[in-house]
Amino acid sequence: MPNKHGEKLRGLRGVSDQLWTDFGNAVARADSDRSAEIRRFMEWYVRRVDAEHPRRPAPPEPPGDTT
Repeated sequence: MPNKHGEKLRGLRGVSDQLWTDFGNAVARADSDRSAEIRRFMEWYVRRVDAEHPRRPAPPEPPGDTT
């Protein structure tokens, strides 16, 4: 099948739309994506060899003063 991924889809429950959006924005600032960061955290959490705790990105820039 042309649109079938080679990997299983894993679901997360209990994540609000706002948290999912904020997380997406944060990983974009870190030039990454949600899957990579979740995987990085899981590898660190289970103590995989050479796994490092993910780094948090800089906070978003506050909206500029438009006056």
